[in-house]
This record gives sequence, structure tokens and C-alpha cells, in this order.
Amino acid sequence: MQNTDPRPSPVRLLAIRDTPLSVDEVLAAVGDPAAGGTALFAGTVRDHDAHPEGARVTSLAYSAHPTAEAELRRVAERVAAAFPVRALAAVHRTGALAVGDLAVVVAVSCAHRGEAFEAARSLIDDLKREVPIWKHQAFTDGTEQWVGAGS
Repeated sequence: MQNTDPRPSPVRLLAIRDTPLSVDEVLAAVGDPAAGGTALFAGTVRDHDAHPEGARVTSLAYSAHPTAEAELRRVAERVAAAFPVRALAAVHRTGALAVGDLAVVVAVSCAHRGEAFEAARSLIDDLKREVPIWKHQAFTDGTEQWVGAGS
């Protein structure tokens, strides 16, 4: 489905920041009276990841390449063009995070829920695959691991 709406870009909020994220801020950014469905995804730091010995994650730190915000915009505009998006927002955290902290929040509003779910899924999947953001994880056994964009 193509977005043929002549309105200005539905991309309302994009950020990569080193301060705590707010689900409320992202949800408010995609408010639209013509939207019948809003899909929101909040990614949190989990206490586990791929570790050969099963060690648990104790903390992680996200780093972003200087081009990350521009790449995030490119991804967001592509999603907005590919789906009938009324409003779209995405924020990703950098810096040190603890287990349970918000790492990424995306939201998309569309006229219908199915479109909102599809667009939000595309937005988070493309963000994780294409935006140059890396995480450095620390595990309970003292080992560390870098995980990059596209992982």
C-alpha cells in the first residue's frame, strides 16, 4: 500500500539520545484524529542473550555511529512511504543501560490497526537491521560481547 496523502511527512519524532526514553512521549507524537489504530513497540534490555555458556546479561551500553540519525530518518521515511501512515515516531537510547531499561520505542498510527501493526513491524525490523547502532553486553561470567546493526 502506498501513502498517497498530500500532507507533510508523517514522521513526527525521530531521535537517538543518551537520556531515558518515554513511551508517553512517543505515543503522544503519533496522535492523529484520523487514525483508527496505533501500534507501539517498546524494546527493553533483557537479562539474557546468545552466550555459549548461558551466562546472564548484567548490563549493556549502546553506541551509535554519527550517521545513525540520518539512517533512522531514511528508514522512517521509507516506511511512511510504503504504508498508509498517519504518524510515525522512533527513539533509540545510547549509553549505559540496566536490565529492564527502555532501549527503543517506536509507534505508528494508521487509519486501521492491521496497517499500523505492519508498518510498526517494518519500522522496528528495518531500524534494527539498518541503523548503525551497536550494543556492548556484559555477562555474569565476566565476558563481554559486541552486537552490531543487522544482528
